[in-house]
Amino acid sequence: MKIGDVTLENNVFLAPMAGITDKVFRTLCREMGCGLAYSEMVSAKGMHYNSKNTAELLAVDPNERPCAVQIFGHEPDIMAEMARRLNDYEDIDIIDINMGCPAPKIVKNGEGSALMLDSGLAGSIIYAVASASHKPVTVKLRKGFDDDHLNALEMAKIAEKNGAAAITIHGRTREQYYSGKADWNIIKAVKESVNIPVIGNGDIFTPLDAEKMLGYTGCDAVMIGRGAQGNPFLFKRTVHYLETGELLPEPTWEERLDMAERHMDMLADHKGEVIGIREMRKHMGWYIKGLPHSAEMRVKINAASDRETMRGLIEYMRNIIRA
Repeated sequence: MKIGDVTLENNVFLAPMAGITDKVFRTLCREMGCGLAYSEMVSAKGMHYNSKNTAELLAVDPNERPCAVQIFGHEPDIMAEMARRLNDYEDIDIIDINMGCPAPKIVKNGEGSALMLDSGLAGSIIYAVASASHKPVTVKLRKGFDDDHLNALEMAKIAEKNGAAAITIHGRTREQYYSGKADWNIIKAVKESVNIPVIGNGDIFTPLDAEKMLGYTGCDAVMIGRGAQGNPFLFKRTVHYLETGELLPEPTWEERLDMAERHMDMLADHKGEVIGIREMRKHMGWYIKGLPHSAEMRVKINAASDRETMRGLIEYMRNIIRA
């Protein structure tokens, strides 16, 4: 499929997730067949003030292209400035505008999903970014802010009118965060109401889930978030299933632990051992979910502060599954 002038290998995408979809994780998911990976959300104001953290968030590995960077903010002129600056980043292919983040610290600033309460401002931001950008601009929305403001359909039309090249719909309200069940009906309704690609997001945990969403909603692509945590293999299995109808087996525990060890080494190499191992703790918890004695192991993982300690724990878990 294509988004604007960007051609993608397939229609199974990695969702933007703060603190998770850094360069290392995106690279692993792309290796596993992910068609497009989105960065953690990047503050337009942070880039305006040349934040060091922003530069790190914008780092892209050549092996993960095409790559989409997600930006957030509430000031059209600052958002447009960021889009103009990103024009010079040759390794970034798509700009995504976050209008779905439910985090309180984002919402209280009038950003993320708070923008769904102000369609006029949202339209101005999309128009400003799309006008300034040489790259395709996409928008990520939720079903609505809460049950009294279910306006994804209106917002999708506003996004299309103001220059968005594609829209992602997460089938939950901001009020729901990630609880309950995603409403795929809203994804279907949006797909039927606009003429640009629609990406469905919410409750994709298996290849069969992806097939069901695509079939039920008619959306052009699926976006996987929590289902990919500790499970980059899901992209390979999903793409293969959609293309062939064959359901590949789940990865073995050996394969999971091998991937976890590689993930750890890449993080430590990229961010330094102290930061890399600290950030790896949550990923390790996801990789070993369901493993015998995983609760006990998570306590030890969360105390690990260096690469060799973490590697020793991985080897200990290998011995558990081989016993």
